[in-house]
Amino acid sequence: MASWISLLLFLLYQSTSQAKENDNVPFPYFLSETSINNVVQDPQTGRIYLGAINMIFQLRPSLHLEARAETGPKEDARTCTPPASACQDTKPMPNLNKLLLIHPSNSSLIVCGSRYRGICSLLNLSNVEQQLYYSDSKGERTYVTSIEDNVNVVGVMSTYRKDARTFDVFLVGKGYGSLDSTKLISTRILQDYNEWVVFESIIEASTVQTTPFVPKYLHDFQHAFKDSGFVYFLFSRTLDGTDNKNLTYVSRLCEDDQHYYSHTELQLNCGQKNKYNKVRAAFVASPGKELALAMTEAGTYGKRLVDIISACYSDSGKISGFPAVDIPYSFKTDFCSSKIAVSDMLKNYKCGADFLPSPLASKPRYALEATEVWSTSSLLTAVAVAVENDHTIAFLGNNQGDVFKVQFCLSVASFTRDTVLLEIRKVIKCILKTTKLRQKNNFCLLNLQTITKVPVQTCLQKKDCQSCVGLRDPYCGWCVLEGRCTRRSECRRAEEKNGWLWSPGQQCVKIVSFFPPNLSCKKTDKVRLSSHLLFVLSWLVWVCGMELHSHACFTNIYSLTPKLGIVSFVLMFYSFPPQGSECPQFENPDPVLIPVGHKTRISFEGINLNNHRVKRLTLCKRNPYILHYNVTTAVLRDVHASVSVTLYNCSMGREDCSLCKYADSKYRCVWCSKQNSCVYEKLCSALQGGPQNTECPNPTITNIIPRFGPTLGGISITIRGSNLGIHKEDIKNITVVGEPCTHKEEKYSVSTSVVCEIKAIDPKKTPWGQVEVVVNGGKRGTSSMYFTYRDPIPVEVTPTKGPKAGGTLITISGTFLETGSKEDILVNVGACSVLKQPVQISLISNMTKLDNQPLRNILSISVALPLQGRGFSRAMTASEAQAFVGDVQCLVNTLQDEKLFLDPPSTTPRARSRRQRRDTRPELLDLIKFGKGEWMVGSVQYQKKDDLSFYIIIPAVIVPMLLIIIISIYCYRRKSQQAEREYEKVKHQLDNLEESVRERCKKEFTDLMIEMEDHTNDVSEGRIPFLDYKTYTDRVFFLPSKDGANDVMITGKLDIPEARKAMVTQALNQFSNLLNSKTFLINFIRTLERSHDFNARAKVYFASLLTVALHGKLEYYTDIMRTLLLELMEEYVQSKNPKLMLRRSETVVERMLCNWMSICLYQFLKDSAGEPLYKLFRAIKHQIEKGPVDVRVKKAKYTLNDTGLLGDDVEYSILTLQVLVQGEGPDVTPVKVLNCDTISQVKEKIIEQVYRNVPYSQRPKVDSVTLEWRPGSTGQILSDLDLTSQKEGRWRRINTLAHYNVRDNATLVLSRVVHTQHSYDQNHENHEERNALLEDDKVFHLVRPADELDEIKSKRGSIKDKSMTKAITEIYLTRLLSVKGTLQQFVDDFFRSVLCSGAVVPAAVKYFFDFLDEQALKHCVDEETIHIWKTNSLPLRFWVNILKNPHFIFDVHVSEVVDASLSVIAQTFMDACTKSEHKLSRDSPSNKLLYAKEISTYKKMVDDYYKGVRQMVPVSDQDMNTHLAEVSRSHTDKLNTQVALHQLYQYASKYYDGIIASLDEDPAAQSKQLTLRLQQIATALENKVTDL
Repeated sequence: MASWISLLLFLLYQSTSQAKENDNVPFPYFLSETSINNVVQDPQTGRIYLGAINMIFQLRPSLHLEARAETGPKEDARTCTPPASACQDTKPMPNLNKLLLIHPSNSSLIVCGSRYRGICSLLNLSNVEQQLYYSDSKGERTYVTSIEDNVNVVGVMSTYRKDARTFDVFLVGKGYGSLDSTKLISTRILQDYNEWVVFESIIEASTVQTTPFVPKYLHDFQHAFKDSGFVYFLFSRTLDGTDNKNLTYVSRLCEDDQHYYSHTELQLNCGQKNKYNKVRAAFVASPGKELALAMTEAGTYGKRLVDIISACYSDSGKISGFPAVDIPYSFKTDFCSSKIAVSDMLKNYKCGADFLPSPLASKPRYALEATEVWSTSSLLTAVAVAVENDHTIAFLGNNQGDVFKVQFCLSVASFTRDTVLLEIRKVIKCILKTTKLRQKNNFCLLNLQTITKVPVQTCLQKKDCQSCVGLRDPYCGWCVLEGRCTRRSECRRAEEKNGWLWSPGQQCVKIVSFFPPNLSCKKTDKVRLSSHLLFVLSWLVWVCGMELHSHACFTNIYSLTPKLGIVSFVLMFYSFPPQGSECPQFENPDPVLIPVGHKTRISFEGINLNNHRVKRLTLCKRNPYILHYNVTTAVLRDVHASVSVTLYNCSMGREDCSLCKYADSKYRCVWCSKQNSCVYEKLCSALQGGPQNTECPNPTITNIIPRFGPTLGGISITIRGSNLGIHKEDIKNITVVGEPCTHKEEKYSVSTSVVCEIKAIDPKKTPWGQVEVVVNGGKRGTSSMYFTYRDPIPVEVTPTKGPKAGGTLITISGTFLETGSKEDILVNVGACSVLKQPVQISLISNMTKLDNQPLRNILSISVALPLQGRGFSRAMTASEAQAFVGDVQCLVNTLQDEKLFLDPPSTTPRARSRRQRRDTRPELLDLIKFGKGEWMVGSVQYQKKDDLSFYIIIPAVIVPMLLIIIISIYCYRRKSQQAEREYEKVKHQLDNLEESVRERCKKEFTDLMIEMEDHTNDVSEGRIPFLDYKTYTDRVFFLPSKDGANDVMITGKLDIPEARKAMVTQALNQFSNLLNSKTFLINFIRTLERSHDFNARAKVYFASLLTVALHGKLEYYTDIMRTLLLELMEEYVQSKNPKLMLRRSETVVERMLCNWMSICLYQFLKDSAGEPLYKLFRAIKHQIEKGPVDVRVKKAKYTLNDTGLLGDDVEYSILTLQVLVQGEGPDVTPVKVLNCDTISQVKEKIIEQVYRNVPYSQRPKVDSVTLEWRPGSTGQILSDLDLTSQKEGRWRRINTLAHYNVRDNATLVLSRVVHTQHSYDQNHENHEERNALLEDDKVFHLVRPADELDEIKSKRGSIKDKSMTKAITEIYLTRLLSVKGTLQQFVDDFFRSVLCSGAVVPAAVKYFFDFLDEQALKHCVDEETIHIWKTNSLPLRFWVNILKNPHFIFDVHVSEVVDASLSVIAQTFMDACTKSEHKLSRDSPSNKLLYAKEISTYKKMVDDYYKGVRQMVPVSDQDMNTHLAEVSRSHTDKLNTQVALHQLYQYASKYYDGIIASLDEDPAAQSKQLTLRLQQIATALENKVTDL
């Protein structure tokens, strides 16, 4: 991996200045009619393939066109789900090529475009006009790329192993598109296999394929490749989604990782402070020999990766105490909390595991950093790398059409300024290095529409040496003997010294002198020439005067190494406290011990049983666990009491017969020969027909430690095995190689281990043999391994000499030294060689001695003490010698035969011995130790400075202290006075600010009182526009789908040929009958939910289709729903947390329940809850529109949502306009608007007032009317943006009534747009102009961005301080309270209408709540869980949905600002339904604080509602079925039942094989011939080939 990373970092450069220009050079090229997106070359044939918009081109290596295939335009729509024939509103759309890959194993070209959700196809490599495979009917699982033009897609070929087979696949990395699949990385198969289809994503890994994180990280993939068993992706993304700054990452996956557990990301930083932060292009290549030799392993990717993974698994994610590891796309904070032996993890789990943290990424602090080695002022966009003469050369293209040829060296960052300029100056998108041998002299440049073939060098154009070396081109050099500029391979004698002068070397041959200086023209003689470069000819000698300078290359080698680890989990168990003294209690269970696997009756005593009727006792297993130990405690409990017993397992820890018989008799464990295991006696009796005292088998010996011993014996050996007796007395005899071995009873271990001491062996006997153990009963066990008698043979000992005092560490080498164990080894040194000359040590110093006193060591100055003697190095090394001054050990720097140097301590140490402490001398003795020998060599004295006189110390210390104190007091008093003045100033400012706040609050309160008076009358003027049942169900069921209002279930349009309609209708009726078979439908749903590609969206859509298809038999639909709910409940109670049930629509039945509630509560909405909900909606809309609303930032002065609060005090006034509607009579309608409203806002308010009794869907739209103001005889058309729009700097303000100076009581004319051809063109142009202006980012309505305001102010100079009159932004939060107070009555009315059990409660609610109560009692579920189930099934699943989407039930339009306030009320409703208490603080969101006072009241309403429903008269199954049958009869004929059946059959067709298999395995389905019926329907609907 050293090769590619060293070149990868070339790509991160972004610059902005101009490149040098040369004359254009004509090169072979190919011009495409459309923009080219991708280019690849077949390495076998050299053919080049171009992926362009609407076209695939096949070119020869010479760039001549061989074949072409059209890929577009295609009839498509952005929201269309293939095939396009089933979509509405399609139009011809261009097909951008997103991915182009060579599939060499079957000679095909993988082509993926932007149409039809990114579906791919296979083309013939030899002729792209021949399409080998294409299918647009396989569904979402085959959508590979993106429909968005700006989303990059990369891919790389690979393989995948399954079922002992190897499949060709390709891995895809892509960014995020709004309508795309959210899989960043996916593995796509290239053939059909079992349930897989071509191009299907065969790996589902939630780590890198989940929805929430994808959009905010802004992934931009640039390159993908594989190397050494790994797949790499190079991309840029944001750090954590909080800002838009891009950072470059390289990620790695094991090629055979089938779960993406090994996905690891490393941040790459280029330049100082990561100046070049975004990758633009990439190229993979091996470096030249010169560059490779200069690379180093320090700081490589592999080492950095190992450090990061090791830190995560063993050091809490830290390196050197700083966090270094991150898990991207996750909110976890404790992912590196465990400590694991990393080496074993890396060895055993090279590519990760499900229990290891993944994916891992580096923290920014530990990003891999590199310094730029070359840069240019333009933006680099493409790169390719080549090697010439062992030199590494990069070709870099920029956005101006220039190509730079750059050589990278260690000592010089050289580059060639000979840029290549194309005739069409466009951005260079790609540089393709040709792969065929005969084509390696060229490379291809790709710009927007052209691919150009360019030579890698133009050496032959230079005619002399100076111009040749002036190129500085690493491809070129001067061929001395041929006199031309060539490549090295083209110079015949280039290998001779100085026969070819390399261009970057900047040297040419120069004649320095020649002899003789003259020669007769008639004489033949030799001429001697002298040059500063030496090279040899057959007749000429060149003299060397100067050597060629060398250049060494530099860069780094990067290697990648996988790293693995383990995550540990903590399981917590808890129990319930007693319920009170009157609760029933149980005692004295009998028996207390219960064997696992044997049915046992338990009796126990109890108290307080007369107060309660105990119907049954249940062993509640809330959290099933696996039994890991032989004794575990379980609890028997009813709702109030518990009693403990002990469960045990005989087989745990008793693997053989002897261990089993050794068990305590109270457990009644026996060895059961039938099972060959230790079991409870009655379990064995049941198998063998009666209790048997089974004898244990013969002993088994598995190991001998050690396996070698001395011939004289005397050492202990350990014999390990099984069934080696029960007691130590059971061991009767032990022999080793036929010799008796003495049993050591104190070291005996039951059944598993025997220790004995061996005897000497007869030298005449064979020294090896088996070990035999005889136990009680004559049973023998013989080892399969051998024990060997042998003696160790020492050969050499080092060192051979040492001091007589001992202490020297010696090493003994020889053969058979591993005989016995380390406890048995005893080394005896017989005769040590004593040095003839004893060590003599004396103290010498270059320092001057005074008065024959000991040597003085001045305090705080380090000096070296030299010691002189003899025989130092002969006895010891410097590391073994020890020196002490006092009690401090000194470092021995140098040890020679006669000298020893040491560093004394810098401060005075303490005396080392008692003798020294009794000595009154101030000196400290110097002690030298060699091994155990000690020599006292002299003394060292530390000299101290002379004491200062007392009369000098006092003035020098006391006087400065007094001065400091006096100065401090003065400064303190001065600062206090200044602080008092500042305090008075701040107090005055606060008083003014308080007065300002008081005035503003008074004004807001006054506005509140005025609004409260007239608001109720305004809201109740209009009638309630309820939607009809069909529209209601269409919006609830299908509006949230991916196609929205264009969904086929809403439009009701099916594309069926007229000739087949009768047959299709008949087949659909048969399919409807088949759905009415419960056996078929249950199998159908289970098959779909088992399919891995049946995602959450598909489940929701399928359930909605099923609801419509079975609407005619809602009682049957309810029965199916109950059956599936019972299965779901059992699953959650047994294996999951039951509180999570019904929280999300993760299954079909959960969505079926939502739809069932929507159907059953429609009439309740119309009769009871609809009116307060509509009034609440109207009240919110009216309140918001009474104040300014910024159409650009979607914020309002009056709102309930603090994030949507307009934080500026906008001045405005209320205007009453007299509106005349053209063509509808002379009546004038007064309309209240604001002078700060945009023209579109004014139109909306006029339409709202004029057509207030007309449903929203029947009103004219804003774009279909014009507004004309007639201040005089002439009229003026008003629009949001026109040529008169006010500009402020770079910003353009949207026109308002104030802009046009429209006054109060002005007359305006509202007229519809007349679509004549002339007016249509004119209005169309105006509309396009307006849309273009509105799409400008520099357009604002009421509030201009703060940074622009600050910039304008700074240009005007200083501005008078207005801090006393400008309000603090938080003051505007009082408006939330104002709006809340205004709307409080409407909110309470809606809550009461929904949560009042005293009024009419829908029968469906009572019926379903009773069903939940019944199942909760059956499964021992507590009250809190029941509360959560009811909340998830009704308030959160239905009411919150209706509350946030009033347009589901009313014919109204919900704007974004109204939706923001509705979300606050919906959140309050959700909080009221939860049992958990919300602790509020100053840091809590304003939305939570807003209803903090009322939330307790709402919670009580919810509790009372649930209690009231429970106390109501039950609704019988018959009553419920009667009600459902009435709903079916009234509304079924209005629904698109046939369309729903047709769409349902698409699922049956998609999963046909799985459904058939499921039905074949079901005996009930076989008896009803359901398989045959489905086959007949398939034959009729789509001519499917079946077994019929």
